[in-house]
Amino acid sequence: MINRKTFIRAIGLTAAMATLTLGVAAPASAGAGADRRVRIINDTRVTMTQFYASSVDADDWEEDILGNDVLRPGRSVRINIDDGTGECYFDFKAVFADGDVLVRERINVCSISEYRYR
Repeated sequence: MINRKTFIRAIGLTAAMATLTLGVAAPASAGAGADRRVRIINDTRVTMTQFYASSVDADDWEEDILGNDVLRPGRSVRINIDDGTGECYFDFKAVFADGDVLVRERINVCSISEYRYR
């Protein structure tokens, strides 16, 4: 028969081990299961003709997400920026009809639901 003190100590050790295990596992999967859908909002007065989102580790820009579409002033589009790598940080590049190019670096798509161009 286990006495009360031994039982409480065993529960304390089990809880400590569970906390330690979870604490070690959490950082490795911090981006796992995160929602990477971001609403891109064009609050400028110029039509956005191209939009790119590439992992910060990528050497080149990925394909134009808008493709043949454009994002007119005052409009928005919801984009799933999940590239399958589990990465949360992406660089954004927006190209506008007047020739302006805006690059924004290290956007955490796991922690935002919208990104606004002004």
